[in-house]
Amino acid sequence: MQTQNRILDDLARVASSAMGAASGVRSEVEARVREQFERILNQMDIVSREEFEAMKAVAVAAREESEDLKTKLEALEERLAKLEK
Repeated sequence: MQTQNRILDDLARVASSAMGAASGVRSEVEARVREQFERILNQMDIVSREEFEAMKAVAVAAREESEDLKTKLEALEERLAKLEK
């Protein structure tokens, strides 16, 4: 009876060690994959999220200014047309 308990205890220790090793391998693989993705992305010509958001804000401001200028131009063209009559 005691022999069976000892065998079970040994098996539990081995399984526990294997799980710990598997967890360590998993974290190591994740770190390597992450490093590889970062290396690939750095080699590509990709902008960061911050740069993208900054340029998006610039584009929105430019579009709003363009629309304002278009409205002012249309108003000036109407005034000029009335003055020419």
